[in-house]
Amino acid sequence: MSSSPRAIRSFWYRWKSFKFPWRKRWLVGSDLTGNTYWEFKDALNQNRVRRIVKYNRHAHLGDVKLSPQWIQWLRHTRFEAPTITEQQHDEIRLHQIKLLAAEADKRWASKPSVLDAPEKQQPMLPLRPKDLAADAPQTEPEQKEGVISHVGSPDELKEHAEGKDIDHGRFKGKTKEKRKSPWKQQRGVPGDDWQPRAWTPGSSKRS
Repeated sequence: MSSSPRAIRSFWYRWKSFKFPWRKRWLVGSDLTGNTYWEFKDALNQNRVRRIVKYNRHAHLGDVKLSPQWIQWLRHTRFEAPTITEQQHDEIRLHQIKLLAAEADKRWASKPSVLDAPEKQQPMLPLRPKDLAADAPQTEPEQKEGVISHVGSPDELKEHAEGKDIDHGRFKGKTKEKRKSPWKQQRGVPGDDWQPRAWTPGSSKRS
């Protein structure tokens, strides 16, 4: 009974991973796409252990992609090499993230947007006249300054600007009231009538 190619490859990987004294390079592991990762001693740099990757010979160089775990190991930011089980779990996690992202995009696309065509947009509700003419409560500073809080007719606004009496009607709970126009400017400046008095020097007494 002939052995399968997987069994031969697994045996070859295991044989290359042994760190014999005469061996200058040994295998550390492989990823799910067939790339192998090796360590070797650099004789020119005081036998410092360096790490390299050998790409799969059956894959095009433009299609080669390394996992983040193996990139961290190559850059010496990770001490232990990732196992096959860890890489499989990471692939499942990435697949689930892609599915959740696709569902989120689908929900976002179903909502109306301002960029949609006019026939796809939701109609806007018109404003009611009573909402525009609603009376707002007037604060104490506004009452002192004579600010109008009631949206009335142009004639009422004109009478208010001229300081005339405004009749709001007998059923609105308001009476005629004399209001001062806030636009009426005070003429003159306080102290314009002041004049300096004449000054006469007195005679000084000699001792």
